[in-house]
Amino acid sequence: MVKKDNYTDVSDVGLSDEKRERLYTAQTECCVNWTNRHGWPVGVMHRFVWHDERFWVTCMGQRKRVPALAVRPESSVVVSSEGTWLGGDVTTTAKTLATIHEVSESDEIKEWFFPMLASRLRAGDPAAQAEFTRRNDTPGRVIIELVPQQWITYDGPLLETQLRDIPYTPRLAKRSRNIIQPPEGWEMEYL
Repeated sequence: MVKKDNYTDVSDVGLSDEKRERLYTAQTECCVNWTNRHGWPVGVMHRFVWHDERFWVTCMGQRKRVPALAVRPESSVVVSSEGTWLGGDVTTTAKTLATIHEVSESDEIKEWFFPMLASRLRAGDPAAQAEFTRRNDTPGRVIIELVPQQWITYDGPLLETQLRDIPYTPRLAKRSRNIIQPPEGWEMEYL
């Protein structure tokens, strides 16, 4: 291990494949990025499934990202550990190539994709999973397959061990720096 004393070079604190898999099991949300016809980068948050070494997301076919990705499949997917049991400061960015699958023409994909997405987002509730699947299996919906071509990953706990000159273990986590308590008067009611 190389002792670090600043944040100048973090190129050697990437994620192991094992930790990346844990991240994709823990996190359900990613940011899918593409460019519009004017060259502007755009990104939208999506719930995702990581399956067969690729990202899978869904939306309605009329969303502007669908024709944009069909014409310019070069894209990226960003996943962060924030809000998961992994703590903060664990991230991946995958440079991806997108393929659009029409749900009506992709029975073999939707047969595993919708139930897998439902089990991630409605865990432990078979009735809610069935309803979620029904609500998504609609005319005009597409499934977007995003195949990683190159990775940029970052393991904040690994960097922290190098800064502190302490041994690294994969179970180290950094607490989230996000504000999780609402300000007075903004107490939330959860669905």
